[in-house]
Amino acid sequence: METGNAVKLDIVSDPICPWCYIGKTQLDRALTQRPDHPFVIEWHPFQLNPDMPREGMDRRAYLTGKFGDRADEVYGQIAKHFKDIDLEADLDAITRTPNTLDAHRMIHWAGIEGKQTAMVDALFRANFVEGRDIGNHEVLADIADHIGMDASVVLRLLGSDADETMIRDRDSHSREMGIGAVPTFIVASQHAVPGAQPADLWLKVIDEISGQLTDDTAQG
Repeated sequence: METGNAVKLDIVSDPICPWCYIGKTQLDRALTQRPDHPFVIEWHPFQLNPDMPREGMDRRAYLTGKFGDRADEVYGQIAKHFKDIDLEADLDAITRTPNTLDAHRMIHWAGIEGKQTAMVDALFRANFVEGRDIGNHEVLADIADHIGMDASVVLRLLGSDADETMIRDRDSHSREMGIGAVPTFIVASQHAVPGAQPADLWLKVIDEISGQLTDDTAQG
């Protein structure tokens, strides 16, 4: 959906997905180079592990269960990619893999207050840099406090089932649309850009869209 010179960029993501962290970083680097970019960004929930116990599980047990003997190899490659693009991370500090339903609720509530991207940034940092358990309610309330949300309200909401069904339904809707992996970026509700794309690609997309908007304005 386009309104004036604004173009919607919907991002389907999970805050424990390393490629989502990489993808956001690359997008941010492009946006920094194009401060007049047309994008209006909204984040959408997708759980990599929708059947994860609500309390999460031991990280080593999770990785072994998912990747078997290849766990160290897989995450070694991810760590190398972080280093190659100079992205701060400490994967060894992560001791638990959380259920991210509550983190997605936090992103939704932050969006209501106009702080959605700040929340996404804070969750990525808490998980990948600080090794904090972003499934823990106290951790989530502390993160909320640091971006200017009311921690006491957040704790009360987290203690309820508020918006849980909505988050699950939105996750299911993305899967029904054919999204099976994240990150997935959807430009103007029409064009899906899957995966952690380099900043150079985003620069080309931004320049192309900006050119089209300029042409449309001139013709109008």
